[in-house]
Amino acid sequence: MEEHYQETGGKRAYDTSIVRPQIRIEDFKQRGQGMSPKRLKGIRKGLLTFHNLETMAVNIYKFQITNEASEHNRRLIAAMCNEMTHVQDFQIKLFEYGWKPSILRLMYWIVGFKIGFLSRLMGKKIILKTGIWAEAKAVHHYDKLLKTIDWEEGTRKIIEKDQADERGHMETWKALLSA
Repeated sequence: MEEHYQETGGKRAYDTSIVRPQIRIEDFKQRGQGMSPKRLKGIRKGLLTFHNLETMAVNIYKFQITNEASEHNRRLIAAMCNEMTHVQDFQIKLFEYGWKPSILRLMYWIVGFKIGFLSRLMGKKIILKTGIWAEAKAVHHYDKLLKTIDWEEGTRKIIEKDQADERGHMETWKALLSA
């Protein structure tokens, strides 16, 4: 994946204005060789969790979008696209390690549909509050899994970029709510 970050003080700062980062053929790798079963178990659990939660996030945004031509809908579409990229990021990683997505992701799809559709019925303010809540939960999950799983560096960079995107979405919804 083309790098879209800068190193500052030992931390990476990601450019969250990039909705869909470019991936080149040489970015795809077979992963996991030589890793301990315990490490692989943690990575698998983390990738499945991220894939399921991002599937839910896509549907939250998908079912919040109305047919109104507005800045709010434009932002929802961009957020949905970005979350779709996250789903792809984790699906790719699962396959690179030799695993497949969980069949349980269907439940996350349904939960995302319900949250998105019901919040849409309640109006723009609730849509924004739902987005803030969902993204805060996502940032928390990312923090927890980044700290507790021994990720290989290439996967860690993608997770950090996706977490930065989640923070960016939360800030967007907060700004729109206060406007």
